[in-house]
Amino acid sequence: MRIDSVEFFYASMPEVTLEADGSQDALLVRVVGDDGSVGWGECEASPLTSISAFVTPRSHGVCQPVSASVLGETVNDPKDIFGLSQLVGRNSMDLLQAAHTWSGVEIALWDLLGRKLEEPVWKLLGYKNNFAKVPYASMLMGDTPQSTLERARDARAKGFRAVKFGWGNYGTADVGDDADHVAAAREGLGKDADLLIDAGQIWGDNVALAVERIPALQKAGATWLEEPFFAHAFKAYADLAKVSGKVGLAGGEGAHTEHMAMNLIDFGAVKFIQVDSARIGGIGPSKVVAEHAVRNDVTFVNHTFTSHLALSASMQAFVGLEDHKICEFPLEPKSVAWDLSVEHIAMNSAGEIKAPDAPGLGIQVDEVALRPYLREVEIKIDGQLAYESPSIVAPTRVGH
Repeated sequence: MRIDSVEFFYASMPEVTLEADGSQDALLVRVVGDDGSVGWGECEASPLTSISAFVTPRSHGVCQPVSASVLGETVNDPKDIFGLSQLVGRNSMDLLQAAHTWSGVEIALWDLLGRKLEEPVWKLLGYKNNFAKVPYASMLMGDTPQSTLERARDARAKGFRAVKFGWGNYGTADVGDDADHVAAAREGLGKDADLLIDAGQIWGDNVALAVERIPALQKAGATWLEEPFFAHAFKAYADLAKVSGKVGLAGGEGAHTEHMAMNLIDFGAVKFIQVDSARIGGIGPSKVVAEHAVRNDVTFVNHTFTSHLALSASMQAFVGLEDHKICEFPLEPKSVAWDLSVEHIAMNSAGEIKAPDAPGLGIQVDEVALRPYLREVEIKIDGQLAYESPSIVAPTRVGH
């Protein structure tokens, strides 16, 4: 099956705010084979720059647009997708946005192949079982400790056995205020739920600032402290791990290569490695990291904060790992993220979720519901049209 076209759909809320909520816009990717087969993926990155990375003129041999490695290529089995990942990595080596652009295309190729072969993606990855996961409600920290407490109670009332609070003012105010938020979260959750705290890279590589927060996290019985530092600050992670005790360190969502994520395991001493398939280069690299995590007794966790298409993609790499159970679940996505898919992954009465068993990713894009959110993009170079937004109605052949 030849890759006939790759189309991008930039969707957005009418107003995008400064809150740390990545569900305010989306870049969907539709891949069409020469036999009419269709697959969908999603990039977790700036939509416009990601589109540009697909069509930009080449600068030299290893700074080519992603399209140069994709259009016209053949995909008939999983090995072909892994091969294209290598090709993109080589041809777009100096194009830093390439990993984010390719992530959405790669996910769409897995969806297309799964639908073509009538198998869920996780089976194409070699898994025999689709084990249930315990979703943690992923939400922003409240504006006040009382707000955090109320949000924790609400998540528990909805049946979540694990909740993550992050961003907001956490790490930017004084230590006492941060401790009050953590204590409030624990009070709202009760003693029997997992409490996860996300610092959002707030301390850069300043270990001392992170160390000051550890006592409150230990007192609250927090399972992990997520992203205290930059994704590549491996030494800072390792230094903090020496004093964090039972509070494990989590990180990896910022990794845009499998090696960045594996380095956090090998040199950063994280106990939880979080991978976003829509950033790291797709589902294939996510599976590579999952295998490395298993070998090193580190828990693999998906990362996603957007749509249920992205949620399904992020789950594929570890659904077959029975002992790696905790799973990020976007609790309050903006309407564009919720509306873009027909199906949604629901939590059962036991407080667990499962990846779809349907072919591909098992999530169908709602093309009608998506229309009000679509933004029109046109890119010209020397007056010549290099890219324009395609029609959502039907696949069209796209050149480059």
